Amino acid sequence: MINILQLSFVSIIPLLIVALGGLMSEKSGVTNIALEGLMLIGGFIGIWTIKILQTSGNVPPQLVYLIGILVGGIVGGLVVTVHAFASIKMNADQTISATAINLFAPAFAIFTARSVLGGQQVIFNPEFRIDKIPILGDIPLLGEIFFQKTYISFYIGIVILLAVWILVYKTKLGLRIRAVGENPHAADAQGINIYRVRYFSVISSGVLAGMGGVIFVATTSGSFDATVAGMGFLAIGVLIFGNWSPFRVLFAAIFFGLFRTISSAYVSIAFLNKLNLPSEIYLIIPYLVTLIALAFTSRNSRAPKAIGKIYDISSR
Repeated sequence: MINILQLSFVSIIPLLIVALGGLMSEKSGVTNIALEGLMLIGGFIGIWTIKILQTSGNVPPQLVYLIGILVGGIVGGLVVTVHAFASIKMNADQTISATAINLFAPAFAIFTARSVLGGQQVIFNPEFRIDKIPILGDIPLLGEIFFQKTYISFYIGIVILLAVWILVYKTKLGLRIRAVGENPHAADAQGINIYRVRYFSVISSGVLAGMGGVIFVATTSGSFDATVAGMGFLAIGVLIFGNWSPFRVLFAAIFFGLFRTISSAYVSIAFLNKLNLPSEIYLIIPYLVTLIALAFTSRNSRAPKAIGKIYDISSR
């Protein structure tokens, strides 16, 4: 059971980080369904950076991992600026501009990898797991779950969760973000710069999505193959199921992350293995659960009132 729980962190953490990225954008009123594309392109450049650093052979593995995550976040932030500019400045349809990123990202990753590396895959050494953290790993049960066979990204995810909660609910900037997402005209009347707040929120969303892409690939594989297995779209489901609230998003990420882990590690669960069902059945479980959960909970969702709506100052 502990092994299944530890394996689930591999899915829970990227889901949590990317969904929190979506929360940052949508709290300000800008829809961001480009999380899949941002994860993919951030993951691609971040993993490529990791490959380059590992080739040099002089950089400690954990520092390589951190640099890769940072680079992925920067790339995600740069790419999402296109979506921010189109939706905020040009008043473009937010869904269309985000969809364009989702379509562009895999094509860019495949073309670039084949042109520069000679193949679609970016192969690297996934040597980032920490077997045991001194002292903390010796704590009974908790030490075994949280401080053994873990990744530094687990703690990064927790820090990001707390940082987003504090930012959104305990700071003046967070109050402005929520105000802009609920009633931008009233916020504008109070002297809040709508465009600046939304740019900050959307770019923050891209940074977190890019980081999540690197974390997902680096902890689940030894190569990047121009896909993040639909985790960006699943993160949107986590965000909606979590009702745009940081800690509810955490519980939603745990819920969906556990199902995703079970679907990929069912062989190690005795009663599931004895069912002898086709592996495809288990693979669709996380997405099926997402659809069912959203069908029952979307009616009670408390999305920001101005989400997806173009802000027109002349209509105030």
